[in-house]
Amino acid sequence: MILAVIPARYDSTRFPGKPLALLCGKPMIQWVYERTKLCVSLDVVVVATDDERIARAVADFGGSVVMTSRDHATGTDRVAEVAKHYPDAEVVVNVQGDQPMIHSAVLDSLIQPFREALPPDMSTIACPFASESNRADCNCVKVVCDQRGRALYFSRAALPFFRNQLDVPVYHHLGLYAFRASFLQRYSGLAPTPLEQCESLEQLRVLEHGHSIHVSLIDWPLLEVNTPEELTTAEDYMIRNNVQW
Repeated sequence: MILAVIPARYDSTRFPGKPLALLCGKPMIQWVYERTKLCVSLDVVVVATDDERIARAVADFGGSVVMTSRDHATGTDRVAEVAKHYPDAEVVVNVQGDQPMIHSAVLDSLIQPFREALPPDMSTIACPFASESNRADCNCVKVVCDQRGRALYFSRAALPFFRNQLDVPVYHHLGLYAFRASFLQRYSGLAPTPLEQCESLEQLRVLEHGHSIHVSLIDWPLLEVNTPEELTTAEDYMIRNNVQW
């Protein structure tokens, strides 16, 4: 069984109440949930939250929701708690609640490595930069990989330093993850690490503890909403492109 969990919290630093922000008349969490449900590879989709307001909103549009502890430091810890309720899950997908245009093809790319003969412990998604300015933007996470598609490092800083001007493969990391279910529980028990805390990037904990992350590449960026300004941009995009569900 493949389980998808959408962690959603109310107290976002940059955008409080973000999951309930209206986007073309619907709460953003509803867009994420309904578009995730369109992926036929997923057997179960559920929202994980510690906030009653978000839980009520999900219930109101007919979605599945699980209340979790308020003590989780990361969204992945919240996903791990929910996964314990689904012992038949073999793969657990962490879908970010701020990607209202999530697409089935992206989720399939994330899941595909687990269908291979030697499935990874964890996978994630990256894409080309939408613009050159993203390379210097600390809110745009970068990833570089080895020649087998495994992450070498993630950073908010421009990566790498170009001592020589070459065309090197650096990608925009998108915050979607899939885990082998047994590894997810192991990961959630790992101690936080220095690089993780320095960059505020929880995926670095995996690398610092000596585990690997498979990076699946897609050809296009995902629309993300991190600030009220980006919510306006997302709504303008959806209106121009007549996005309806």
